[in-house]
Amino acid sequence: MNYENIITKTENGIHYITINRESKMNALNIQTLQEIKHAANSVQKDVNVKVIILTGSGSKAFAAGADIAEFANFDVKQGKEMSEAGQQVMETLNSSTKPVIAAVNGFSLGGGCELAMACHIRIAATNAKFGQPEVNLGLIPGYAGTQRLVQLIGKGKALELLMTGDAINAEEAKNLGLVNHVVAPEELMNKCQEIANKIMTKAPLAISSIIRLANDYYEAEKDGYQNEANDFGMFFGTADFKEGVDAFLNKRKATFIGK
Repeated sequence: MNYENIITKTENGIHYITINRESKMNALNIQTLQEIKHAANSVQKDVNVKVIILTGSGSKAFAAGADIAEFANFDVKQGKEMSEAGQQVMETLNSSTKPVIAAVNGFSLGGGCELAMACHIRIAATNAKFGQPEVNLGLIPGYAGTQRLVQLIGKGKALELLMTGDAINAEEAKNLGLVNHVVAPEELMNKCQEIANKIMTKAPLAISSIIRLANDYYEAEKDGYQNEANDFGMFFGTADFKEGVDAFLNKRKATFIGK
């Protein structure tokens, strides 16, 4: 398949997926998400691929969020469908039989943070920033952010970040357990490859089993994903969402009214 928004290559057992929308800060429009899903699925049965590394092009952003202009005029049904489709993309990475390492090379916000959290291991450059700022749009995360952030850093801090929309730097993300390692930008890919190469010396069936069993720990909470999608769609029918998006697109401060 020919991709428009990502670049893929396989080298020395590693399948690289690079979001290639640098001029848009690698924002995740619907097509980009579907291309990532296809690229990850396409190597699941490839014996020559042992590990997947996902990153963004350039040095500023892993993925700076969803493409807000694309969904600014969505209704409730479209919002729910968008969330469900995005969650399917994230679950493709989360349940991949090949370990997925996120090389977070800059801003990882909103959908970008959700994308990183769907990966099994996250390595961040020192300039990386993480956050779920959807509340600033009168919205909530829709790609499982309310679920995975709680799983990774605990309920208290997750609620703070989700409700304030604040971003955190790479070092704080590491201290919270959101990322595994923080390295200088020029060392980011080397660190990812170092971990990938170590994993590749282990038994592939054991690695796949470890991923599946670790995911099983959270299986009882799956209803939370559907509930998130339902609520995400509901917000597209609110005045606050319309106000938040209009304020964002017109570079002004939003005034929310709770409707």
